[in-house]
Amino acid sequence: MTKNPAKKEQFVKLVLVAFALSSLLFLFLIFIFILFEGLPLFHKVGLKNIIVGSKWAPTKGFFGIYPMIVSSFLVTFGALVIGAPMGLSCAIYLSEYSGKKMKMFLKPALELLAGIPSVVYGFLGVIYIVPLIRNYIGGSGFSLLATSIILGIMILPTIISISFDSLMSVPKTYREGSFAMGATKWQTIYKVVIPAARSGILASFILGMGRAIGETMAVIMIAGNALRIPTSILDPLRTLTGNIALELAYATGDHRLGLFSTGVVLLVIIMILNYVANFGIKRKM
Repeated sequence: MTKNPAKKEQFVKLVLVAFALSSLLFLFLIFIFILFEGLPLFHKVGLKNIIVGSKWAPTKGFFGIYPMIVSSFLVTFGALVIGAPMGLSCAIYLSEYSGKKMKMFLKPALELLAGIPSVVYGFLGVIYIVPLIRNYIGGSGFSLLATSIILGIMILPTIISISFDSLMSVPKTYREGSFAMGATKWQTIYKVVIPAARSGILASFILGMGRAIGETMAVIMIAGNALRIPTSILDPLRTLTGNIALELAYATGDHRLGLFSTGVVLLVIIMILNYVANFGIKRKM
């Protein structure tokens, strides 16, 4: 009777390890596939001509993706400017001010935002955000501003969830000690709780950036997809993800390799952001 449970335990452990390794295998295969398809063009054209090149015309031999790299970071920064304060404010309210019933209702409701398809966000952006910008601010409406607003909303679940967990992980003794010194609730939150959870909060912002820079469908619908660096928040733009999605269906030869090279750059950026975020989460306490 003692050997049987031990064997079952070992079997379950092996099965779980196999599943864990299979997920890593899929990630490794995707990474190798993108590198295998994208690196030949870097060798043929040159890393500098692709990363720093300002002209994208694959049929004429120009593979510069610099405008798209800049546009991707501008959109991501705009999304963070909009989403980070909102997300952190929601997390603070949920962790410090809301009651049990309100918390049980609000947190799942906010997390449902993550389950809404990106095409729905893009559709709402085209129907409501773009006309508002066009009528009251100017331009065509398909712009950096519209894209930043939509992405700012889309990254809210990521920021709220991780920031909330970080704030809740701060020991109660920190708060009690602050109250004992005569601090108000807001002073305690601002001076004690947020600094104690700052690594986790920063990690939520970085993961939100990764979510924003990797978004495709909603960006295609509202960005305007212009192949130039935007000089105003009302200018249209094209991101790395948008470029791949728009052209991959009909690309052949070097054009196709150029899109995979774009994917390599995007993959490296997202991996760096995730690594930094995970490093921050490990150091949050």
